[in-house]
Amino acid sequence: MREMPGAAAPVPARPAATVLVLRDGPEGLEVFMVVRHHQIDFASGALVFPGGRVEEGDHAIAAALPGEDPLNPFRVAAIREAFEECGLLLARHEDGTPLPHDRAEAITAAHQAAVNAGALSFAALLRAERLVPDLAALAHFAHWITPSDLPKRFDTHFFLAPAPPGHAGTHDGQEAVESLWIRPPLAVAEAEAGRRTLVFATRLNLERLARFADAAAAFAAAAATPVVTVQPEVEKAADGALRMRIPVEAGYGGPLFPLGRRAM
Repeated sequence: MREMPGAAAPVPARPAATVLVLRDGPEGLEVFMVVRHHQIDFASGALVFPGGRVEEGDHAIAAALPGEDPLNPFRVAAIREAFEECGLLLARHEDGTPLPHDRAEAITAAHQAAVNAGALSFAALLRAERLVPDLAALAHFAHWITPSDLPKRFDTHFFLAPAPPGHAGTHDGQEAVESLWIRPPLAVAEAEAGRRTLVFATRLNLERLARFADAAAAFAAAAATPVVTVQPEVEKAADGALRMRIPVEAGYGGPLFPLGRRAM
């Protein structure tokens, strides 16, 4: 909703990253999703992509890597969250060679719990196993900023990532209580049927993914399409109904959408 004169200043939006891990299933493109714990204060009980805030350690890891892309700390955060939340290790050996799936699974089994408990930092894990985050594997897909009138706000970059071969993914049992690989149109259909909860940004990004037959098509489109920042605004239509307005250039199929759940 547009700010009124004299309104309180918006709460600052916290930098965050979300990762859409993709694979090709028997019936087409699948994305890895988790169900947020019902006691989490943001998007509780919702079906979401793994993700979270960008931490100081993510900036430090990114600064030690080649390149000065301002999105690199967000990419590191997305990779860290994929490991913490679903045990998917998007990394390579320090010499750039791929990480075999059996070694990735062994590293996850040995260290995921310690990283989630705060006993081991993600940076220390990478050093100990002589790994680097696979930043090049992540494709920038979207950028959403929570509406300015909400009390908890995020400045979130969305990235596509390929599923590590041979590793199915799981959930941490703390922030996430369920995990699944699902076709994007099925996730939307289940939300429409009342079997799942999707917040606004998740739903629209699922609808974008549903246009692609396979992961290769999704990555090709991400590489060819500039990302347009989306910060939804609430508008009242002529009939009195509330709608969310977003830039049509962002590629979600239109500027106005039903209000639904407002959280990102």
